[in-house]
Amino acid sequence: MLALGMGGFAIGTTEFAAMSLLPYFAEGLGIDAPTAGHVISAYALGVVVGAPVIAVLSARVARRTLLIGLMAVFALANGLSAFAPDYHWMLVFRFLSGLPHGAYFGVAALVAAGLVPANRRAQAVALVLSGLTVATIIGVPAANLLGQWLGWRWGFGIVAVLALITAAMVWRFAPQDRPQAGASPLRELAALRKPQVWLTLGVGAIGFGGMFAVYTYVASTMIEVTGVSAAWVPAVLAVFGTGMMIGNLGAAWLADRALVPTVIGLLLWSAATLALYPFAAGDIVTLSLSVFLIGMGGGLGSVLQTRLMDVAGEAQTLAAALHHSAFNVANALGPLLGGAAIAAGYGWTSTGWVGAGLALGGLAIFGLSLFLERRGAATPVARPAAQCC
Repeated sequence: MLALGMGGFAIGTTEFAAMSLLPYFAEGLGIDAPTAGHVISAYALGVVVGAPVIAVLSARVARRTLLIGLMAVFALANGLSAFAPDYHWMLVFRFLSGLPHGAYFGVAALVAAGLVPANRRAQAVALVLSGLTVATIIGVPAANLLGQWLGWRWGFGIVAVLALITAAMVWRFAPQDRPQAGASPLRELAALRKPQVWLTLGVGAIGFGGMFAVYTYVASTMIEVTGVSAAWVPAVLAVFGTGMMIGNLGAAWLADRALVPTVIGLLLWSAATLALYPFAAGDIVTLSLSVFLIGMGGGLGSVLQTRLMDVAGEAQTLAAALHHSAFNVANALGPLLGGAAIAAGYGWTSTGWVGAGLALGGLAIFGLSLFLERRGAATPVARPAAQCC
């Protein structure tokens, strides 16, 4: 579990730290900030493309072997990012860095779930994803400070080292396994014929967007609305990460006892906390509390990953990987709609209302999923992930 979580820590560090390092590599590569933003988008595009493609093409590869290979590619791509000579090569290297992201998390979640009893699957998945949440508390600030002190290239270089450590730990500790009997690309693609898979992915792509709508603009809101200096931003982002970690572990514990009510409760929680955000933004104390509570809604990730295990049938790898493609769709949709509200003149805090609407949209999709399930249109067969050893 620690080995798998270390991979999540490496991925989370580069995903979020790249945003905080943007001004530095923009200056270093001789481009403006909006252009540098395309580098972030290139990584997200790599995640969306890489997750399903790798999951399908690697259907006959043992999961332990695949995890080691994905981390090796991730290490190489981040190492190349640290040596990117210009903007165009940086785009290429960040796209390559994103390719292993979704597939790693998807496969790691299946391996973790296969190591525990069926009634502890969500908690096992949460432990893997906790590496990402710990990255928002420790890894991102550390990479940012390293980038400020020694140069932005070190922020990417340290991630390459973390990825190599992960590959070594997985090689040492992950159980030996063999490809599943009958595994094939066509069997994985069968997941795409299941309405419940698409609906569950839709819950993540829409419902998660609310959290990103606020997170993306929280620094600007703190400076423009709350009226504090930029020095407060790392501390508040760490508060968000702490809330996300607690929510991740707590939601997984609840999901192993009652998965469907947990999904509904988390989406309602997100809608309520996001709606309160505009009223809390005027003071640093209430803002910090609000951001902490919004972060707790991030526990939805491990719960939806477990739901996908139930509805995907035998196409487990593709469905698990697509979950992280959906997550990155949310990462693009939330900031897009939040930015549109700000540009329309509704103010920085309007991102909270946008976020609440997206959370309720995710709840509506989940309601449709349950309605079709009860009508027998696509009843999921609850099954644990195949044992990996």
